[in-house]
Amino acid sequence: MSVSEAQKKATRKWDNKNKARKQYLNRRSVTKNFILKEATTEDLEQIEKYIEQKRKKIKNPE
Repeated sequence: MSVSEAQKKATRKWDNKNKARKQYLNRRSVTKNFILKEATTEDLEQIEKYIEQKRKKIKNPE
């Protein structure tokens, strides 16, 4: 199923207006897919450490 020219234009317009949001969504998707499909036990242990560091930083911003 092909996408209409109007839809392509609307998508480009949204992408240009929402670059930061698009980048956030893309990074979140990449992270989720890595964790669910490729991460090893060691990767998951390290990721858990990163998550804990981030939680502490959010709770106590300096």
